[in-house]
Amino acid sequence: MADAPPRLAAELAGADVVAAEDTRRLRRLTGALGIQIKGRVLSYFEGNESARTPELVEALTGGARVLLVTDAGMPSVSDPGYRLVAAAVAQDIRVTAVPGPSAVLTALALSGLPVDRFCFEGFLPRKAGERLARLRENVNERRTLVYFEAPHRLDDTLAAMAEVFGADRRAAVCRELTKTYEEIKRGGLGELAEWAAQGVRGEITVVVEGAPDAPPGELDPDELVRRVLVREEAGERRKEAIAAVAAAAGIPKREVFDAVVAAKNTARSAPADGKGLR
Repeated sequence: MADAPPRLAAELAGADVVAAEDTRRLRRLTGALGIQIKGRVLSYFEGNESARTPELVEALTGGARVLLVTDAGMPSVSDPGYRLVAAAVAQDIRVTAVPGPSAVLTALALSGLPVDRFCFEGFLPRKAGERLARLRENVNERRTLVYFEAPHRLDDTLAAMAEVFGADRRAAVCRELTKTYEEIKRGGLGELAEWAAQGVRGEITVVVEGAPDAPPGELDPDELVRRVLVREEAGERRKEAIAAVAAAAGIPKREVFDAVVAAKNTARSAPADGKGLR
């Protein structure tokens, strides 16, 4: 509760409308902070966000001061809020934010991993095949990666990350950030997957080390072909995949092309197993 800035108390007390993801938790928050909300309180969550946004925009255009509060998360960042912000901006309505804790930046700061460059991927798909496909899109990403995940899917997600990124790739699982039971678990993805299999609870943020920089000329042909395949499975055309792999490895495109052709010829002469280059 001590992380709540004084400005939040002032905004809650002065708002004409408070749109809350969870009205019960809002009441507990205001009670703990000793705040009395004088404005109208509305529920605003994933299930009614689309339907309720026009009502809130109408209130805004009528001159009301609307405050959006989400539950244990930054509004709009994998939480309700994007639709309302976009609709308000379209109506030339002023939008601002009350600074507060953000799981993405807090997890990065506590992870012990490089933070000079990073990318936020939000929640991964729930289906195993789609999740693997998304991770394969990130396999050569050199920036530190940040994901959100539900606790009951964490072990499967970490196991998939270990499969795609490698069991030794460094990561940090950040649980219940800025809350009572905050916990940071650091280690290789394989180790973290084994830990998560025992059961984890709470709000989860996963930070994963970016792909290592390979010195020019040190990638063997099989690895070059694997990287091309990963990009093709993510939807890239082979020509673009070869160019991207060559640029990332710091080698001529011809070298990657020759490796792909050699692998393709080998695959043609081997028994079909449904995998490999065609």
